[in-house]
Amino acid sequence: MRTILGIAVLASLAWAAAIPTTHIQGNYIEARTADVFTAACHANSEVGLTGNLALVGWKIDQGSWQGVRLDGLAVVGVVRANSTLGDIHSNTFPVKSVLIVDERASFEQSQALIHFAQRMGGDLFQHVVRIGRQPISLKVDDDNVHTAGAALKVGSIAEIRTRAIGDADHLCHNEGVWYTPLAEVGHAMPAYTLAFRFQGAGLGVHWSSPDKRNAYVANFHYQE
Repeated sequence: MRTILGIAVLASLAWAAAIPTTHIQGNYIEARTADVFTAACHANSEVGLTGNLALVGWKIDQGSWQGVRLDGLAVVGVVRANSTLGDIHSNTFPVKSVLIVDERASFEQSQALIHFAQRMGGDLFQHVVRIGRQPISLKVDDDNVHTAGAALKVGSIAEIRTRAIGDADHLCHNEGVWYTPLAEVGHAMPAYTLAFRFQGAGLGVHWSSPDKRNAYVANFHYQE
């Protein structure tokens, strides 16, 4: 009886250890100060001059990060790079960033959200100069990233609003995806910004850069 019980306990522990402590999914949005959906002529007119500023946001639909449940919470990253983000011919670094966590998150959840953003954003969030808390909302039209319509609101200090790119937004009709998303994502749709601004602290710069083809709306799914 003891042997059977012992085997059952060991089996239960092995099963529990096999359950991923990080299994997370949701929606993502980003915008930057240079077009991401464009043609070579327009991209070359911006590179080195703009595109070094960006705002990214994640809304977790469900899941855990290193064992911490994050259902319904969000985190936002703000980036100021040395040059145009995504330009392979120049050095983007040094990069300074600000992270903003959902004001509803507990201390444990806040730490998990920070680690999550740093993992998904990679080197962009290795030099974080400020961490803040704000009410954050991210809504995707019809819960479908294919529509490319979404709205991110970060208190009163930042926002992105997007819509799908239409025929009237093509300047030379030779456009395509020029820069890929800044973070690890699943399916991503380039989008047109109706609003894109940041008036927060930490980076020594504020901006508003709407009416460009400078955004992505995407989903993400990560497990380890």
